[in-house]
Amino acid sequence: MSTPAMSDPFDVLAIAADIRQGRRSAVSVMTETIAAMQVRDTSINSVTRIFGPRAVGEAERIDRRLAAGDDPGPLAGVPFGVKDLFDVAGEVTTAGSVVLRESPPAAHDATVVARLRAAGAIPVASLNMDEFAYGFATDNAHYGITRNPHDTARLAGGSSGGSAAAVAAGLLPLTLGSDTNGSIRVPASLCGVWGLKPTLGSVPREGAYPFSASLDVVGPFAGTLDGLRVAYEVMAGGPMPELPAASDLRVAKLGGWFGTNLSDALAGAIDAVAAHLGGLETVELPEVARARAASFLITAAEGGTLHLPRLRRHALRYDPATRDRLIAGALLPSATLVQAHRFRGWFREQVHALFRSADVLIAPATVGEAPSVDQPTIVVDGQVVSARANLGLYTQPLSLAGVPILSAPLLGTGGLPLGMQLIAAPGREAALFALAGALARAGLVGRVPLPAVKGR
Repeated sequence: MSTPAMSDPFDVLAIAADIRQGRRSAVSVMTETIAAMQVRDTSINSVTRIFGPRAVGEAERIDRRLAAGDDPGPLAGVPFGVKDLFDVAGEVTTAGSVVLRESPPAAHDATVVARLRAAGAIPVASLNMDEFAYGFATDNAHYGITRNPHDTARLAGGSSGGSAAAVAAGLLPLTLGSDTNGSIRVPASLCGVWGLKPTLGSVPREGAYPFSASLDVVGPFAGTLDGLRVAYEVMAGGPMPELPAASDLRVAKLGGWFGTNLSDALAGAIDAVAAHLGGLETVELPEVARARAASFLITAAEGGTLHLPRLRRHALRYDPATRDRLIAGALLPSATLVQAHRFRGWFREQVHALFRSADVLIAPATVGEAPSVDQPTIVVDGQVVSARANLGLYTQPLSLAGVPILSAPLLGTGGLPLGMQLIAAPGREAALFALAGALARAGLVGRVPLPAVKGR
């Protein structure tokens, strides 16, 4: 008897449907997923640990439940990976470090991991990240660089680079990441996959190793928009409201800061989206440079304060670049942090004010395509600056507002992946999915296929 063809490795819902309807077994999906990671991840380095026996055991339980007529949930047998800052019961959470390697295994799943498992999904791997989520490159001194599946000479972005690269490579259809200053949006953009930073506080963070308590958000990456939506609804604990008609949405384009320094290909792709939507009003936010600075300061101060006790004992076990930034953050004067938070409140009001006349804002996610691994600088506003530190040029300021942002991969750019941010008011994720769906049906956005670019 011939073996059924493997489901589309990018499609969460197709995999679940095949398993639920008996076309595939959960065990066969899981064993093929593990085999693919073991062979194909060697050139990408997105995976830090595979939970092999336990994942196969969970798949066996899914198959037994289906055979008994039970319903394992809407994500029955779907393998997923977690950025290595999410607790998986029985596994050590290292958050991309070696200083936590000797920690006891997690006693419980992170809340979002538990919710996905309750829906039938199976955690199969931990994924590479910048140490303690402090970076935009996923260049980890302990676990190595995660490379972009579209061109392995280039960065995948960070700090959730392993999560984005694993989806882009077709190793996993669904992964989890975190976003403080852009750590979902940047790698989703550079790797050409879907990613969502939900509304601040709408998805529980319990069991996810923190970085910046007032900015951290957890969210999913997926190979399809429908898969992203279902994963988000499971993680959030319930379905979104009914999606509005995309034609009823008022859409505007962010200009000013968000309209400068773009590559020609990115600017052209966003212009194509605007033209498809009938020509959009361009709106601007004030003091965006200060917003980015405030985000830098809040992140550094909160991260430094969190790590200071361990730094005093184990400083030499940290990645030197991470250690130095955390120490600098811990030394910031308290008055500086107070001022940054005061400005944050003002800037949040400016962002929210734009939603009085628009339902969704569009903006670039990065300045252009992924920089090469050995590319130290880019040009911003005519100045030569660090390529890695400035990957968050368009994501960091918006983090202050706590709004939901969907990273949509742009199609038809003729080269490496480029991404666009879709931004809505708090709690309006449904508007983001409605607009993204309409743009996907028009062929303007969607996962960027690997054969379309060099470096495969």
